[in-house]
Order: sequence, then structure tokens, then C-alpha cells
Amino acid sequence: ALTRGTIPIPRIPCDVPPMPRVAQSISQYNGSAIIAMAGKNCVGIAADRRLGIRNMTKACDFKKVFQVNNDILVGFSGLATDLQTLEHRLRMRCNMYKLREERDISVEAFGNLVASMQYEKRFGYYFVEPVIAGLRADGTPYLMSSDIIGAQCFKDDFVVAGDTAETLFGMCESVYRPDLEAEDLFEVLSQCLLSGVDRDCLAGWGATVWIMTKDGVRETHLKGRMD
Repeated sequence: ALTRGTIPIPRIPCDVPPMPRVAQSISQYNGSAIIAMAGKNCVGIAADRRLGIRNMTKACDFKKVFQVNNDILVGFSGLATDLQTLEHRLRMRCNMYKLREERDISVEAFGNLVASMQYEKRFGYYFVEPVIAGLRADGTPYLMSSDIIGAQCFKDDFVVAGDTAETLFGMCESVYRPDLEAEDLFEVLSQCLLSGVDRDCLAGWGATVWIMTKDGVRETHLKGRMD
């Protein structure tokens, strides 16, 4: 050790290894959180409004849920650019279907269309996980989600997607009850999403909740934590 007068000065080692970088999935690059739930002759879907680049927030009004027709709502979690690309192509396919068949696409056919379009790109993915909520012809709820290559998952209670999936699952399992009326479904969806995104820095900054019944669709914007 070096000395200054009679006081020894210890030598500081310079071979300390750098902190390892944690790998992040490209699906978490922009951040997202989505829930879809089934009620009594109604469905709802809720999504956060944050658009970020990793931990940096770029906007708090980004749209992640879209109405396809009077019976179908679809939400996307994942990479924002792929989200917009897939939404535009799905809208084009649905318009072509309506021109050819002279009727709106059903929610079951739309679910198969989404899955097949994702599987077409299985060697060069859309980094998007869709969540579909709608009403069948008899008025019963329909819920479906899929992974990035179109593997479908059908549920009769709720489905979640995004960076906050584990937290959202816990909230939904604690609060959800079968056969919720439209107003109760709105309240449960809102509380589950807002509570879930409070525990994730990559999602949040407000939320949008859609409730679909046989009488129409209602869209509501919620305020959330802005930090």
C-alpha cells in the first residue's frame, strides 16, 4: 500500500467485473397490460395507455384496443409497431370478408383469422399477443387469446396478456365472479387493471375500459398513477 506520512493508503482493486445486463424480451419493449372478462351476456376488455421505450415513457394515450364490429373487440399486447401493422391488416381482411360475404365476420371466424395470420408469420413473428372478446350470435360471451405464433387459448371467465400478466392473474382470480352484470363487470375490470399496473413500471399511466352488450359498446377512460 502507498503511504502518506505514516498513514497507509490501501490500493483499490481495478478488476471488479461490470454488472451483467439483464436481457429483456422484445415483447416488453413498449410495455402493455390487457384483461378481457366475460359477464352475463356481456364482455369487457381493458388496457393501459402507456407507450414507452423500455423504462422511458413516450406517450400516455396509446390505443391498444380496437372495435372490429358490433360484436368483436380485440386488444394487442407487445411491440407497438407490430401491433399497428397487424391491426391494419386485420381490418383490411375483415373489410374484404364483408364485401365478399355481404355480412360482418363472426367472432369465432375472427379468432381463427387472427390465429392463421400469426401462424403465417411463424418464421418472422409479429411480436404481438392478441386478446379477443366478443358476443356470439346467441349472445353468449367469447374470449380468446393467442401467443405470437397463433396458438389459441379459449376461456369462459377471463384472459390476460402483457408484461403484468402474473399480477393481473392474481387480481382476477381474487375478484372475478361468474355472471357479472355489465356495471359490475366494468368495476371489476377497472380495479383489476389499475391494481395490476401499479406493480409494474412498464405499464399503466391510465386505462381504457370497453364494455360490450347486445345494446352496444361503451368506452371509458380511467385515470391512473402517472409515475
